[in-house]
Amino acid sequence: MISREPTIERLAVARSLLLEPFGLTEATLAKALATIATHRIDDADLYFQYTRSEGWSLEEGIVKSGSFGIDQGVGVRAVAGEKTAFAYSDDITEAALMDAARTVRTIAAAGQSRKVKVGTKQKVGASRVLYAPMDPIATLDSTQKVALLEKVEKLARSKDPRIVQVMAGLAGEYDVVMVARADGTLAADVRPLVRLSVTVIAEQTIGGEVRREVGSGGGGGRFGFGYFHDDVIEGYVQDAVNAALTNLESRPAKAGEMSVVLGPGWPGVLLHEAIGHGLEGDFNRKGSSAFSGRVGQRVAAKGVTVLDDGTIPDRRGSLNVDDEGNASQRNVLIEDGILKGYIQDSMNARLMGVAPTGNGRRESYAAVPMPRMTNTYMLGGDKTREEIVAGLKRGLYATNFGGGQVDITSGKFVFSASEAFWVENGKIQYPVKGATIIGNGPDALTRVSMIGNDMKLDPGVGVCGKEGQSVPVGVGQPTLRIDRLTVGGTA
Repeated sequence: MISREPTIERLAVARSLLLEPFGLTEATLAKALATIATHRIDDADLYFQYTRSEGWSLEEGIVKSGSFGIDQGVGVRAVAGEKTAFAYSDDITEAALMDAARTVRTIAAAGQSRKVKVGTKQKVGASRVLYAPMDPIATLDSTQKVALLEKVEKLARSKDPRIVQVMAGLAGEYDVVMVARADGTLAADVRPLVRLSVTVIAEQTIGGEVRREVGSGGGGGRFGFGYFHDDVIEGYVQDAVNAALTNLESRPAKAGEMSVVLGPGWPGVLLHEAIGHGLEGDFNRKGSSAFSGRVGQRVAAKGVTVLDDGTIPDRRGSLNVDDEGNASQRNVLIEDGILKGYIQDSMNARLMGVAPTGNGRRESYAAVPMPRMTNTYMLGGDKTREEIVAGLKRGLYATNFGGGQVDITSGKFVFSASEAFWVENGKIQYPVKGATIIGNGPDALTRVSMIGNDMKLDPGVGVCGKEGQSVPVGVGQPTLRIDRLTVGGTA
């Protein structure tokens, strides 16, 4: 649902934290925007932000570190054509705001396309209602947070005597933003974000040789710490323990060209990196993406439908409004193999002659917005996981991933599988270690031969980096079979 009512409520919170303590009003914001618009520009905005964050970490049975921080400030931006002038200040005062506004109006050097009239009548931007405007840090006191981490540690150690070390972390963030645009639009959001993580080390001795392996689990989203009840904690711990114990039994991975089955959920990070970044508007406007100029063309096998959806309730990558004040959207990027469009911020959308898609995101008030993913995933198909694995004559079944990298221009990617199995004649034979999956994103999409009916989103752990900025994201996919991928191994 898109509505202006929740934005009005969140604006009240934003005013109380970002304007009123510093003697600012909407009239002050309009004055700053008018100062910028005295020169020829296409767009301008003010981005205010207040962030309170907290983190706890436990190791060897004790809380070894804790952190608490508050950051606040304002970013001032003017855009003319492809040029952006930007200034920011962690001093939210009228003097600092006006100084930043005078700094960015130098954008009017040359080549600007038109002059923007600053909106004199305020209009509240439309927004969604995807999560509660709560302060998650306040949902548990310090004693309860420490007890939660201790519970994680105790549970993990009880799972198996081979678990010799447990590390757990708890993090929360209360983020309040306000966006004032040159056209008079005013929008705000109150964004809770929490995450619980657990890492275990398993150890066993065989033939006098000690072997250690690591496993991890965890998740989170836009809610309070109360989400981490016993069943959720049990799932995170079991994931970590299973991964570590599985890898204790692993053998070196075989190398070569083969079919690869990817598990559901977090393995969608390969989709995010190898395909998602290539569908961001800035890369395509500049012609540097392998998907540039291909809207309306077949870019994937039939049955492949990829979405970027910032409207899923409580998800880590979801936003009521993006960092330019536009309501988030459910964007179909690839439909049944056909490229439908790109994800856009306001500037790239204007330059490409399309509408913004609610994907203008920035790491903080000290950064400029760019087109960024929210929750990127592939829709499910009609095959069961068992059918897909049974159809694999000889290949890799990767159920979890570690790090990876991609070249946006060529689409080439390299990913390491943190949990994987060798399959022969449709039967899982044994776990393997050291497997890397190498391929080309656009090419790999055309080689998807089976799509599972078990689409799953990741548990809420994703962080995406781009041009030095990190933002929370979500990924997801069903079980997939991709043919003729190169697997690097040590066997």
